[in-house]
Amino acid sequence: MRFIALLENLTGAIAKDCVVESEGNRIIFVIRPGDMGLAIGRNGMNIERARKVIGRNVEIVEYAETPEEFLKNIVAPAKVRGIKITKNSEGNTVAQVTVDPHDKGMAIGKSGRNISKTRLLMKRHFDLNNVVIV
Repeated sequence: MRFIALLENLTGAIAKDCVVESEGNRIIFVIRPGDMGLAIGRNGMNIERARKVIGRNVEIVEYAETPEEFLKNIVAPAKVRGIKITKNSEGNTVAQVTVDPHDKGMAIGKSGRNISKTRLLMKRHFDLNNVVIV
């Protein structure tokens, strides 16, 4: 709650969720739709100020009402070609995200950082059990 209030005071953007990762030394904020410009600020000024005050890497994801749109926002700037959400035989919901082959590394991230962020946020907000990048 402290980090959410801090982000809102520094940027004016309204945060819906905040995930603090100790091992990655980063904080991921999910902000309400339409607040991305406020959160980043002119020339990235607001996000940079938040990084300095918090003392960690700050990542911002814009929330969306549908799991498909939220997935696109999470993996951005990777170009998403398609999203397929299915239930497997055990009843788990799985999202298969097809990205441009040039963007696959970006979507997965160094040491799987981005895909772990994607899985975590999708589990928290849409109860998806797994996300696969193809």
